[in-house]
Amino acid sequence: VKPLREVDVDYEIHHEKCRNCPDKPCLNACPVDAVHIDPDTGEVEIDDRCFGCVLCREACPYDAIRMKTILGEPVRENVPVINPRICRGCGACVSACRTGAIHLTSSGKTGVHSEIDEDKCVRCGYCARACPTEAIKYGEILPRSVVGRKAVVVNQRDCIGCMTCTRVCPSRGAIKVGKINRLPYIDPSYCARCEECMDVCPSAAIKYSSRKRAYENFSKLNNMEIAGEILERESEKLVRNLGRIDSVLRSVKRRFSRDEPEFSVDVTDEIREGIEELVDSDLEILELNHIVDFTKPKRSIRVLEERCIGCGLCVTECPVGVIEPVTPAPVEIKDGCVFCGRCRGVCPVDAVEITEEGFRASDGRIYLERRILRGPRSGSVEVDHVICQRCGVCVNHCPVDAMAMDGEVEVDDDTCILCGECQDICPVTAVKLNLEDDNLE
Repeated sequence: VKPLREVDVDYEIHHEKCRNCPDKPCLNACPVDAVHIDPDTGEVEIDDRCFGCVLCREACPYDAIRMKTILGEPVRENVPVINPRICRGCGACVSACRTGAIHLTSSGKTGVHSEIDEDKCVRCGYCARACPTEAIKYGEILPRSVVGRKAVVVNQRDCIGCMTCTRVCPSRGAIKVGKINRLPYIDPSYCARCEECMDVCPSAAIKYSSRKRAYENFSKLNNMEIAGEILERESEKLVRNLGRIDSVLRSVKRRFSRDEPEFSVDVTDEIREGIEELVDSDLEILELNHIVDFTKPKRSIRVLEERCIGCGLCVTECPVGVIEPVTPAPVEIKDGCVFCGRCRGVCPVDAVEITEEGFRASDGRIYLERRILRGPRSGSVEVDHVICQRCGVCVNHCPVDAMAMDGEVEVDDDTCILCGECQDICPVTAVKLNLEDDNLE
């Protein structure tokens, strides 16, 4: 098993280039105040608090700050083993090898077969995946990420989008580039852990992580790309037909919706069949719940006039101020309700009825449900900072100003009413509403 490599990032300031700018852009860019003016020399220096975020380097107008990434030497694993008795000399591995480490030879006993130059081989294992006769074995494991419970990942926060990793990766298909955030990410199933990308990354954004976390992040990013690709490929038809994905979901709703006040139906297979018709055969829907995350449940609220006593508690409790007393009816709920359930929670006579109908993912299955909200929602709002683009849309549209942007999106749990507006409006589904079902039946 290949051990983890130590990474050391060293910044150097070329004082001959530094102009000691009056506005000090490098000092202002550093988030941890690691860049400072030496009181003795009056020159810009960087201390040990630096963690390699590259912001000072990017802010310097004279390219006076240079970064050097030093990696410990890796322990090289054995090269793949070629069985000359099985090899047919087809040359598939020769064509697949990007380093020219494989050539055809003949020993006089086994006929023409492939041979690997150990000095040129980078142990990527792609030859083994390309071999049609399985004559090449790579330590009995493919890929290497299954060993040691470690996988190589791209830290999206540190990545500067230079794409150097995509140019040096010898394992075709291991590094993908997101169309939404324009940053690379690694498929652990194809990554061979040759560390070529790690060697050349200028911002030290490529590192090891646990296999479980690596696969979770890949699944999340890849499914976001699948949804985006569906929308991109079908953009003209979406405009013309009001959205094919939406039509699939509406069709399922029409088939399985019921007249009962509350119901729950498993519609996983029906949605899968409908969605798969929209994608090419080379796309795989790993988790349907990522597709369902793009949908918004249908919510409705009404006042039961025969029960309402006009006490006005709901008027005072409403956080968005859309409930008003009127005559002849005691109260009226105007447009703009965010269905938080606060009014339902304080009503002493259960005169407010809130229903929610939509799709919900649970244990790998998708359910079409209609449920009744019995009181204020409980739970939390989670922001996935890996895929969040910090566009500020959720912050600007929060009806109670519970979200703020301080480098990253932050949520004030005390102010948040769990209305779900941020989740519905997020363009990359980075915001997720984790609701507890205490008040939903």
